[in-house]
Amino acid sequence: MTSIVKFEGIWGVGEETPHCYLLTVDDFTFLLDCGWDEKFDKSYVDRLARVLPRVDCVLISYPDPLHMGALPYLVGRCQLSCPIYATIPVFKMGQMFMYDWFQSHHNYDLVEHFTLDDVDSAFELITQIKYNQSIPMRGKGIGLNISAQPAGHMIGGSIWRILKDGEGDIVYAVDFNHKKERHLGGCELDKISRPSLLITDAFNASYRQERRRHRDEKLVAQLQETCRNGGNVLIATDTGGRVLEMTHMLEQMWSTRESGLAAYSLCILSNTGYHVIHFAKQM
Repeated sequence: MTSIVKFEGIWGVGEETPHCYLLTVDDFTFLLDCGWDEKFDKSYVDRLARVLPRVDCVLISYPDPLHMGALPYLVGRCQLSCPIYATIPVFKMGQMFMYDWFQSHHNYDLVEHFTLDDVDSAFELITQIKYNQSIPMRGKGIGLNISAQPAGHMIGGSIWRILKDGEGDIVYAVDFNHKKERHLGGCELDKISRPSLLITDAFNASYRQERRRHRDEKLVAQLQETCRNGGNVLIATDTGGRVLEMTHMLEQMWSTRESGLAAYSLCILSNTGYHVIHFAKQM
């Protein structure tokens, strides 16, 4: 690859922090995700705000706050106005994540960093794309094309591929899951052949996951024991990502007569639970 490529980690390097990186190809700069933490750590966005004038395009990989949580702040308070790209499910579920995130904090504290109007303004700037759809960049980015490929992990999750005309490609792949799940297929790494640059993480590289059947059996046993002893079970999860896998699994458990769980009530407690399930069924 003859282009000059520079990669800079704003945060999300070396530890489990929100994802946010700058990728510059010649004179065109991509912002790869713009996550924020649950505590609204101002040092994150202050660091990002200093380099924001260089950003020509934003690529969002997943709909959760760890990948797009700072977007309403950047649009509402820092006047970010460049093109933003995400898949259709990331757009839909991202709205649910941001609404629920804001409301959950607003229920017990004042949210000073952004408003629901900022959330709406941010999503108005997002261009929704489909998997494998090639999008050409404009202006300084002429000759560059981007496309999203399935990443697993969350509905709409994306591995981003950046291709320069006549040269190699750059692949940005974080938090992907190569295994097929109940509601999602795995990522399609086999379709990516020897990129010029691969940007990825290795957070779970040494983790050996137990077989799904064994995990399910342990969960069912714990649910049965707790409910039969008169207890309640609260499973903490996210708004519109992993919650879909969890609800699919629990629905299967509740529909199995042998589990004996149908006698107990099952519900989702969320500010946006109804709409999350509604959008998921449409997709």
